[in-house]
Amino acid sequence: MELDLEGEHADRSYALLVSLVTPRPIAWVTSLSLDGHLNAAPFSFFNALGANPPIIGFCPGDRDDGQPKDTALNVRATHEFVVNLVDEAVAEAMNKTSASLPYGRNELEAVGLTTAPSSVVKPPRIADVPASLECTEWGTLQIGENRLIIGLVKRVHVREDLIDRETLRIRGERFHVIGRMASPDWYCRTRDRFEMARPK
Repeated sequence: MELDLEGEHADRSYALLVSLVTPRPIAWVTSLSLDGHLNAAPFSFFNALGANPPIIGFCPGDRDDGQPKDTALNVRATHEFVVNLVDEAVAEAMNKTSASLPYGRNELEAVGLTTAPSSVVKPPRIADVPASLECTEWGTLQIGENRLIIGLVKRVHVREDLIDRETLRIRGERFHVIGRMASPDWYCRTRDRFEMARPK
């Protein structure tokens, strides 16, 4: 079956893409407003985009009333944010922070999580996650109603048991992030893995 996302089936774009492009990693983004209010929100339109320089991208949509979400407002104002990666231990808390709270309300306090200071950006990291990426905004692309925030990764914080200190490789057998599946409520675990060596 062929679907026309520019015409007849345009209203199905979101449902189709989030069901087909799976699993998607989750960026649990912490940011600060100009007056210092902390915001934490998850986004599954997210991925690593390059390594030289190291860049990531995520796409915060708008609220139902068409206004930008707090994360987009904060990044535009301060040009800094932290991407916190979500494992099984914090999955429920992450999901709760996706609720729309009034601007300036601290989502992490509402779910009982704590923060840790970042090294080179002002927004704090989420202390309870397995890894965090401190980022500065490289730029934001507006494509139709989509907003793609591109961040330069300045620092990586990884829980000690997840990294091999000699090789500086992540221990995949211990790193159990979750992925976003089809809308509205589906996720997956990443424990079931297999290896295929690249051809030389």
